Amino acid sequence: MTDTERKELQARIQTEIDKVRSDVADLKEQAKPVAPENAIGRVSRMDHINNKAVQEAALVKAKEKLTRLEEMLAKSDRSDFGVCIRCKKPIPILRLMYYPSSNKCVKCSG
Repeated sequence: MTDTERKELQARIQTEIDKVRSDVADLKEQAKPVAPENAIGRVSRMDHINNKAVQEAALVKAKEKLTRLEEMLAKSDRSDFGVCIRCKKPIPILRLMYYPSSNKCVKCSG
């Protein structure tokens, strides 16, 4: 991986981190419970409870993605960055740009 590719990838990872942080904040807001004193109706309350469960699951996944991205950014200056953890071959830069938290090549991830 060239220095230019490494810098581009670091910028891409940082952009993705910023986006996921924003998503996490939005999901936290959407997953808040509705207070019982808010008169929204029984059906609406049940719908909100179902939606809340979906938002909470999405929040967990977003937090996991954020953790993986932050780990990748921290490792981005190491010499083994961009190398498949299984076969030890370089991961194509386009795969890393598309899926920045990838630590395996396409062949090994399948």
